[in-house]
Amino acid sequence: MKKIEAIIKPFKLEDVREALTDAGISGLTVSEVKGYGRQKGHTETYRGAEYKIDFLPKVKLEIALKDDQVERCIEVITAKAKTGKIGDGKIFVFEVERAIRIRTAEEGDDAV
Repeated sequence: MKKIEAIIKPFKLEDVREALTDAGISGLTVSEVKGYGRQKGHTETYRGAEYKIDFLPKVKLEIALKDDQVERCIEVITAKAKTGKIGDGKIFVFEVERAIRIRTAEEGDDAV
């Protein structure tokens, strides 16, 4: 079992969610986060004053999957979240040692 964490631009969330659902991948946790990578923020002007925005708004997706779904999930996120511009995001894949469904006490792939 694996866990995917993907950091994407907020306006791409609905496209990614729909594509994951269409690909048969269900169960998704979404968090609003802030951060920066290579772009290191940007500058905005508001009422004539310049403000440096160090942390940009992003969305973090967390998805627990069976091993055979991982590559398809990565393909879907990459295709739907990509704009071709800096700041498109990152995908991280982690090994999941154990998963338990609280309601039924099912474990492993059955809990996902």
